[in-house]
Amino acid sequence: MSEAESAVLASLHQRRRKIAAGRDVFQQGQLGQAAYVLSAGWACSYKILQDGERQVVDFQVPGDFLGLRSVLLHVSDHSVVSVTDIEVSEVLLSDLLGVFERTPRLAAAVLWAASRDEAMVVEHLAGIGRRNAVERMAHFLLELGARLSLVGMGSRAGFDCPLTQYLLADALGLTAVHVNRVLRQLREEGLVAVKDGYVAFEDYERLTEFAGFDPAYLDQPGPLLK
Repeated sequence: MSEAESAVLASLHQRRRKIAAGRDVFQQGQLGQAAYVLSAGWACSYKILQDGERQVVDFQVPGDFLGLRSVLLHVSDHSVVSVTDIEVSEVLLSDLLGVFERTPRLAAAVLWAASRDEAMVVEHLAGIGRRNAVERMAHFLLELGARLSLVGMGSRAGFDCPLTQYLLADALGLTAVHVNRVLRQLREEGLVAVKDGYVAFEDYERLTEFAGFDPAYLDQPGPLLK
């Protein structure tokens, strides 16, 4: 990046906040809230339905935006809660508009981030609608691993994972009991082992083939900013 682009990017991280685990960053229906860049920790975006049921939309890891769509649309259509202690940088609408005006290449990067988030939602919808429970879990864990590897927090060996079976259940449209059974089946088949907060890929190639996982929607070949 140029010095000007680096300066603009650094300005987005001036307002930093630390939020304890289990606290809402913002809530569904909230008006005029800021967006955030997650610098450390894990967060979870979710919707509460009319009957009180919760659907986890996705989990956020360091480097992800929180509430980007909501800040542009002026109202939040979902809530975000911290899964672990997190650190975020507050990004106001005026900050984003300034980025779009002064640095077109960074504006393209923000557009890419939004497009990647949409691609993940498409995969999650396909998973809940058409993959069986075991394939769904395998694909989701592979996706998390691929996302974390992009920020140096995961590899083909595995990754640290603070997600409970209840959170995974709400994300994958399963019950916590079913999640337990699915994880046991993956372990017994020598594909994935989840123990003490760590997801270990026992046979990455076979797991990828089993889940039909193609990570192309998470990254692009070569640098985005040219």
